[in-house]
Amino acid sequence: MDKYQIKLTFTEAVLGTVPKDKGVYASYVAARAALDDEVLAEELNTVEQIEEKGWTGFHTLNGQPIIYDYVLKGFFKDACGSLRRVKGTRSDKLTAYKKIIDGLVFITPRQIPLTLSGPLGILERPLRASTAQGERVALARSDSAPAGTTLEFTITVLGGVDEATLREWLDYGALRGLGQWRNGGYGSFAYEMEPVV
Repeated sequence: MDKYQIKLTFTEAVLGTVPKDKGVYASYVAARAALDDEVLAEELNTVEQIEEKGWTGFHTLNGQPIIYDYVLKGFFKDACGSLRRVKGTRSDKLTAYKKIIDGLVFITPRQIPLTLSGPLGILERPLRASTAQGERVALARSDSAPAGTTLEFTITVLGGVDEATLREWLDYGALRGLGQWRNGGYGSFAYEMEPVV
């Protein structure tokens, strides 16, 4: 078993991903995952209630924005899946990577606080989609944590992934980012990673 202490520092603002309407969030979670009632209630208690469609923010705990551990697992799966297409990467050789990340890579704590470098802002942007009825445009609004915001967590790996592979995935974060509108350059980060002995 290997353990690493990680600190992410966002080099671009990171946008919240959680609908700020508990009804929308509860429906989303119910459709996506089989969470028991206690876990669902815990997560719903961290969602700020604002009755406005299209507004996303962060889970909060005692007024402080947090992200859940599964957001980082999702990032690792996204990073590995993308890097598998790049010949010569460590991820290129990793088979059944989703099962490996789900079953052998653990992130603590479950609720990871964001240490803000300034006040939360709001970013509004148009979302465009081509539909059978033609082009559609909607307005999206997200809470935005400023560049310089940090988060710290521990990764425990039981096997299947070595330090160099974790670093490859984290290096990808400087390009891809974390949170909403990653393809717009938001949520990019630098990191520090130290083995825990």
